[in-house]
Amino acid sequence: FKVLIEKDEDGYYVATVPSLQGCISQGKTEEEARENIKEAIELHLSAMAEEGIPIIEKSNVKQTTVAVSL
Repeated sequence: FKVLIEKDEDGYYVATVPSLQGCISQGKTEEEARENIKEAIELHLSAMAEEGIPIIEKSNVKQTTVAVSL
């Protein structure tokens, strides 16, 4: 899964999974956030399976970077 990790204003690292709405975790370090989001993904997928919600992979998504000048 693609995971986004950003440092918030309090200094914590917040990890989100764009393809799993509501799947979010955090950590004091980037490594801790990575470990915590792994557990969050496992719990999220388990809950989806229990509720019979299918996991839909987006095959038409492309990742890119865009540079802008101000």
